[in-house]
Amino acid sequence: MSTEEKLLKEFEEKQMTDLIEMMEDAKSGHLKEVELVESIGLLYDQELNQLLLTWLKEQGVELIYVTDDEEDEE
Repeated sequence: MSTEEKLLKEFEEKQMTDLIEMMEDAKSGHLKEVELVESIGLLYDQELNQLLLTWLKEQGVELIYVTDDEEDEE
């Protein structure tokens, strides 16, 4: 099973339609960049998060890491 298939299967099972749409947009070239806080990522599941981020990079999506305001306040 490819990374893409694994991600889609997980997202379908968990009804994460926004992430399925994100993957479709990335694959078709409509998603150019994603902003995210590095300490948070896109998903709570760190393994799945890393798989998704790696897959997005493979599709040519630029990952832009922004500052977490809460970290700055501490």
